[in-house]
Amino acid sequence: MKRFVDLHLHTNYSDGIHPPARIVELAAQKGLAAIAISDHDSVSGIDEALAAGADLGVEVIPAVELSVEYGKHHDIHLLGYFIDHRDPNFNRTLADYRTRRDARGKAIVDRINEKLKVHHLPAISYEEVAALAKEALGRPHIARILVEKGAARDMEDAFRRYLGPCNVPKKYFPVQEAIETVHSLGGVAVLAHPHSISSDRAILKTVVSELARLGLDGLEVFNNMCFDDDMIFLENLARTHGLTITGGSDYHGVEDDVQIGTGRGGLAVSYLWVEHLREISARRKAAS
Repeated sequence: MKRFVDLHLHTNYSDGIHPPARIVELAAQKGLAAIAISDHDSVSGIDEALAAGADLGVEVIPAVELSVEYGKHHDIHLLGYFIDHRDPNFNRTLADYRTRRDARGKAIVDRINEKLKVHHLPAISYEEVAALAKEALGRPHIARILVEKGAARDMEDAFRRYLGPCNVPKKYFPVQEAIETVHSLGGVAVLAHPHSISSDRAILKTVVSELARLGLDGLEVFNNMCFDDDMIFLENLARTHGLTITGGSDYHGVEDDVQIGTGRGGLAVSYLWVEHLREISARRKAAS
């Protein structure tokens, strides 16, 4: 019997809406064998998820999602799997990035309020945005408040009308530093949803080739940002560079058309890839 997994899930410790235990519960209801809690700049929900997984028979893989930059490419997302999520130095680094996230969030709210004033709409407060974020505040939290207040129809509309025009650049990990950090934690560094970098396959080939030379371990081949032929392209690209393969729904709980384990209906990620990740992590930890 085939076992399936979802290796890209968010909780309310970053920009998801469900607490970690609820995410595990939903995964158990879907019959998933394993999941990865991969919050943005936060690992604080992992222990809760591990405890729930032990109770419900779902393997929980400690993970994190870091925003990185490489050359002219900004906001590349790097997933780290099987990391030591209790490492104190890493937790201090994440806390620093979350502080910067908070400052950025305040600046974006100020810009949005200027725009709302011009449109004769009521202002939003940073406090109500922060109340949605248990730890790592992000732009989706602001978008949710805009939708709740009636300033935007939905999340997409909020980003188009407000979050895009009022954006403030955020602090990124240099990509080599991020990869080395994941490796130092015994983890496996995987490029999330590669098509968020570019839909141009020539650009993706170049970026993946360069990142592989810097130590990238894998590609998130199965994801919601591309079609079947794109996934075939990514799988071939991974094999060309000797990279492992992962996949996940990138579920946050606010999407109408994304479900844990199946994404928008086309995802079916085999447990085989968890075994590959575990082997890479075990070799790395044994060599350290």
